[in-house]
Amino acid sequence: MFDTLLLTLVEFNTVTCYSKHWKHFSFLWRQSNVAKADLEIPIPRYFITERNKELQKRKTILKDILKMVEMTESPEPLMVKDMSQEEAIKIIQMAERSRQGRLRAKLNEESRNMNRMYRTKYPGTVGIDLAAVCIQKVWRGYIQRKRAKIARDEEMIFLGMAMDPKYQVTCPAEITAWASEACTRIKQEEHEEDYQRSIVAVTKQLRDVEGHDMSKTMKDQIRQWFIECRNATGSFPDYPDEEDGGSALIFAEKTPQQLVEEIAAKEDVDSNNKPKGKEEKKKKGKKDKGKDEEVEEEAGLKMLPSAFLSDLEVGNKTFVDLWQTHNESTNFSQRHEVELIKEEKRKVIEAEIRAQVDEQMRQELAEWKLVVDKDKGGKIKGNAKKKKGSKSGKKKKKEKDLTADRTLESLCQELVAQGLLKKANNVRLQDYLGDYSYLGTTLRQNDIEPMPSLSDVRQVLSLYAILPLGSQVVHEKAPLIKAILLTGPAGVGKKMLIHAVCQETGANLFDLSPLNTAGKYPGKSGLAMMLHIVFKVARLLQPSIIWIEDAEKMFYKKVPKEEKELDPKRLKKDLPKFLKLIKGEDRVLIVGTTKDPQSADIKSLCKMYSKIILIPRPDYGSRYILWKQLIQKRGGEITKALDLSSLAKISDGYTPGHMVKVIQSVVTKRRVLQQANRPLTAAEFVAPLAKIDPVFQEEEEALKNWYSKTPLGKKRIKAATGKEEEEAPVKGKDAKKKGKK
Repeated sequence: MFDTLLLTLVEFNTVTCYSKHWKHFSFLWRQSNVAKADLEIPIPRYFITERNKELQKRKTILKDILKMVEMTESPEPLMVKDMSQEEAIKIIQMAERSRQGRLRAKLNEESRNMNRMYRTKYPGTVGIDLAAVCIQKVWRGYIQRKRAKIARDEEMIFLGMAMDPKYQVTCPAEITAWASEACTRIKQEEHEEDYQRSIVAVTKQLRDVEGHDMSKTMKDQIRQWFIECRNATGSFPDYPDEEDGGSALIFAEKTPQQLVEEIAAKEDVDSNNKPKGKEEKKKKGKKDKGKDEEVEEEAGLKMLPSAFLSDLEVGNKTFVDLWQTHNESTNFSQRHEVELIKEEKRKVIEAEIRAQVDEQMRQELAEWKLVVDKDKGGKIKGNAKKKKGSKSGKKKKKEKDLTADRTLESLCQELVAQGLLKKANNVRLQDYLGDYSYLGTTLRQNDIEPMPSLSDVRQVLSLYAILPLGSQVVHEKAPLIKAILLTGPAGVGKKMLIHAVCQETGANLFDLSPLNTAGKYPGKSGLAMMLHIVFKVARLLQPSIIWIEDAEKMFYKKVPKEEKELDPKRLKKDLPKFLKLIKGEDRVLIVGTTKDPQSADIKSLCKMYSKIILIPRPDYGSRYILWKQLIQKRGGEITKALDLSSLAKISDGYTPGHMVKVIQSVVTKRRVLQQANRPLTAAEFVAPLAKIDPVFQEEEEALKNWYSKTPLGKKRIKAATGKEEEEAPVKGKDAKKKGKK
């Protein structure tokens, strides 16, 4: 295998050396990669910045608990193993050889120092001409190399293969950008604190100054309405209910007669409007028959109405009405405006005062009726409605709390001690490297369904996990996703993605993997207690992620003999029950990872996980980015001697985990120091790469076939072949019409 990889590397090197077209293509591909990165869904920064204090408190609490657990755990006693005579001799030989090597190195260094001292004390006589020639050699060589480098760079810039230095972003500019961003964030926090203080002060001022006048004017208007209704209809009106808006209906621009008719019409809605609705439906049904036929003929997927469109329209309307024509030339520091706060808070105070005025005026209206009309039926309707509402509330049952007498800190301490609550690694989603699949459209045109790229995986995970967990508004309006399954071969970065989601959203990480829960909380009662504590803490400290590694073990078709003692199917029945208890307001997500889903029962696995994300091995573009970024992160320099294109070509089938291992073995500290004299080459990575078994195409095809049997895979196949199925019946109808003609 090593020979074939080396031959491929040599052949590919010869092609890349003599082909300028390939270099030009690689440059254009790298430029398109930069443009494609701008199209990815950005993760909002306020997920972390607005909850910075809360997250810092959680981290300190978790650190303190971990320290307490480490202090309480007793250290394991050292196990003294018996050693044979041969092993003891080898250890003694190693120690003696290392001692002799250190002694030789010390003697060599001393001898070099003596030689240097001798040369400085007794320098040899050298001719002036010979010294001048030697200096000229060195200087002319240096000048010629510098000129050649300048000429080569100018040629590459002229051909479009390299960027002009004046367009390149230097490091100090990035540092200043980060510093300015930090300053603006501090200013935002100061302005926010000032804004909140101003809101409190303005609200108090309005309530003290204008509250009495508001109450008085409302009462006068309501009394005037009572008198006008009495004069127009001969009796006092019924006071509008709180559900209808109370006295807000009175302040609308309508006559008293119209208001009385509307209130009376609402009571007769059920009796009068039912037959009209049926007649209208019949009339509409006859008219819309032709429209339905046209709708049936339309083919292809249709977008569902967005739940966020109404909020966007409201925001756009407020911008157009208020901010588009608003003059802010004098507000350079972007401080809040007191008049706008007064307008907003005046409505809030008016609603609060109206609720108080409504209670008082209802009593006053009842007294007027008793005195003038002697009508006592007003209060009975309201009481009857309240009683009905109270009965419906009693039917709801509350969940049993098995740990009602325990504090949150004690529950967290227990979970950390049991290893169920863990600290997430400091990894970001942008660290999960991968490129967009540029050949996907071409493959689909040739009836070949391509595997998703690593960029697609990153995008889908941000849509399904990061955005709903990071924002409560998005979580409530977006489709509810309770569980996600990440499938793919070992080393593609499933565990890294889970830690990245935790870091991007500030979520807590709970580990309910079968191997991690083995032997903990024994018995049915212990299992129920474990799940209750985990889900209770996850809800109280949301957002939270419950991770299940090797998710296929929970739904094994047949448990292997070596794993029967671990009881991997222990959570199979109880975990789906607790999954149903997750409501729309709970930002709790269950994420499973598996590399062998074929060994599990597909029906039970798909019932548990509503979304399945298939993570493939990286393609050429992703491998190129991975080699480049990982080598640079390790301290290596990317020079012309290191042919990344060839390295990405011969590493087909290897996962990012394999690449990390190879780079760690090659780019060591010693090798980084030697780069100035001996740059890195692609051949150095071939030998350690050949020792690792890649992910063969058969394994990837098996995962692809398994995914096609899942409900999501079947829907994807129907969506891909739906156009052909819908075009066939249309052609048949057209043929019949032609035959009749």
